[in-house]
Amino acid sequence: MKIAILDPPGFTPPYDHSLSAALAARGHDVHLVTAPDLHGSARRADGYTRHETFLPASSKLLRRRPRARLRRPLKAVEYPLSVRRAERLLTRLEPDVVHVQWLPSPRFDVGWLARVVGRFPTVFTAHDVFTRRPRSAEAWGAALGLVDRVVVHSDRAVEQLAEIGVARGRLVRVVHPVFARGPGAADPGEPGGRTLLFFGLVRHYKGLDVLLRALPEIVGRVPDARLVVAGEPLEPSAPLLALAAELELDGAVEWRLHFVREQELGELFAAAACAVLPYRELDSSGVLATALGHGRPAVVTDVGSLGTIVREFGAGRVVPPEDPAALASACVELLTDEGRLAEAAAGARAACSTLTWETAAAEHERLYEELLAERP
Repeated sequence: MKIAILDPPGFTPPYDHSLSAALAARGHDVHLVTAPDLHGSARRADGYTRHETFLPASSKLLRRRPRARLRRPLKAVEYPLSVRRAERLLTRLEPDVVHVQWLPSPRFDVGWLARVVGRFPTVFTAHDVFTRRPRSAEAWGAALGLVDRVVVHSDRAVEQLAEIGVARGRLVRVVHPVFARGPGAADPGEPGGRTLLFFGLVRHYKGLDVLLRALPEIVGRVPDARLVVAGEPLEPSAPLLALAAELELDGAVEWRLHFVREQELGELFAAAACAVLPYRELDSSGVLATALGHGRPAVVTDVGSLGTIVREFGAGRVVPPEDPAALASACVELLTDEGRLAEAAAGARAACSTLTWETAAAEHERLYEELLAERP
């Protein structure tokens, strides 16, 4: 079948690439319609066709300064033009199914999404069921009501969306697969040492401040423990740096506040005993998928699918959110008990061999076939 996968803002290049390639490997004609990757880190299309239809001009202008203050006005001007180009492309492609991954501006997006739904069987993946922009909540709910199916990554997300009125029959759970190491990436080996890794985009909901508050206890019990923070801040980092200074953590924290490219991941994971995800809220995490794919266990908070995956595979430890003491105890356990760290690493490898993109593609294929039977 012909499948059009739309990620208008290009929020998740690794996910888009992996799903597109896995569906193409099953014999489908896959077209990824997205924006140019601001960091130039998107993988080359593997068996599918990539159309950089959205935001080509602003992406080019922002490549050197992707977080410039003018980024929102530039994108706001170009986005409606991009949508029209995408609609013309869909008219030429005539896909059997359209699968939308993200909606950057729900209040605007419901208009063109309604037109797409009127012409094609349409799926939307709710990568994150929490909207952090209250003004968008009503429009986001309207978008969920338009599409034929909504894909989520956790049982909790199914319950949360059912509670706000999305029919259970329209909700489909597909667990977020693991991101295996990229082509040519070195094997990071077995975990060891005393390094904790927090990586990925730095945002308040990810709870780095909670981890910093847990770190004095960790260092008190494991004097040579250290934390590496590797990721690009999407919000001001000054409060985090001030908190680390207030807690006298300067010698225990290494700050790498920049976008983490794939080439850097091998080095980060080779030096890490485990990853730490002290998130306040989230449905699924590409960070966890990446850590497991590199054979590293994780200490996670019990939000969304994070705790479920780690428990199911024994791939680390699960603690309540907003609990520095519990977070510290879990980190200390993995840093000081080699046997339990090895068991958790084995769980990470088990998750890597089970949560594959091939499996996810087969589940999506069944979903698409079901829609085609309903809407020929």
